[in-house]
Amino acid sequence: QVQLVESGGGLVQAGGSLRLSCAASGRTFSSYAMGWFRQAPGKEREFVASISRTGGNTYYADSVKGRFTISRDNAKNSVYLQMNSLNPEDTAVYYCALRVLATIATTRDQYDYWGQGTQVTVSS
Repeated sequence: QVQLVESGGGLVQAGGSLRLSCAASGRTFSSYAMGWFRQAPGKEREFVASISRTGGNTYYADSVKGRFTISRDNAKNSVYLQMNSLNPEDTAVYYCALRVLATIATTRDQYDYWGQGTQVTVSS
């Protein structure tokens, strides 16, 4: 079984930054790709970013490209999402997810385990 625990969410003003963390346990973390998704009120959960098992490949949604950076530390069983230049449209619950394959993926059904989410609120 896998457990994913997100942290780092909060309230920030537009233009500010936050760094989300996701700690994983229960599997060999370094073998698997990871992703971040988000869900705003009344909307479906959407893809944000993905990183391959080694960190050598990353992929971003167009809406966050150039502002967000996904990274991982396999020694710490953790994945991160650095979010800069935040705007109110980034307000959502952010979820990390683990994919039981090594390569990046962009859809919800390609991920096997999910965290409980962390709230990010960006005020204007």
